[in-house]
Amino acid sequence: MVKITLVPHHKKYAKAMSTLSSAPQVKDVLGMTNNQTSLEGTIDFIEFINEQQKLGKEYSRVILNENEDLIGVITLKDIDNVNKTCHIGTWIGYEYWGKGYNALAKSEILYTAFTELNLEYVFAGAKLSNIRSIKAQEKLAYIRTDVQTEFPGEHKKLEFQVKAPCILNVIEKDMFLNWHLENNRYS
Repeated sequence: MVKITLVPHHKKYAKAMSTLSSAPQVKDVLGMTNNQTSLEGTIDFIEFINEQQKLGKEYSRVILNENEDLIGVITLKDIDNVNKTCHIGTWIGYEYWGKGYNALAKSEILYTAFTELNLEYVFAGAKLSNIRSIKAQEKLAYIRTDVQTEFPGEHKKLEFQVKAPCILNVIEKDMFLNWHLENNRYS
């Protein structure tokens, strides 16, 4: 059975994070450069994330598996405490794809988003070219898909950030917490 732990970013994870994000399967989908995935670029990212968290603009964690290996990163970004919204972004190292880690990490960070950060909506998007991410999001029982027309401002913001056509999905607080209660009743 797969298990994950979400822990704060630290420079001790930089090498593993750089190695995983440098793999073409991850780097190309994320649209990252060699500089961004280098060890120096990864350390800069960790410093940036830690600063954004102090400002309350992001909540990001590294994902560790049951062996305490770093397997990816998950982030609540663009946190808007007025509108109680944010966007979620995740990447998992290629060798860990298809094992259920992504869904576990999303469930854990979404619980934090809705119970500790008191958000109401978490937006999840994907480039139209990223079929793997679209399919992964569609499998989540607590997500509403294809909500671009309902949230045009969020959709436009996402496409501007990634510079590509995207699909927009949303996770709503009540829907997620009901799902969470039902699915964690016996654990």
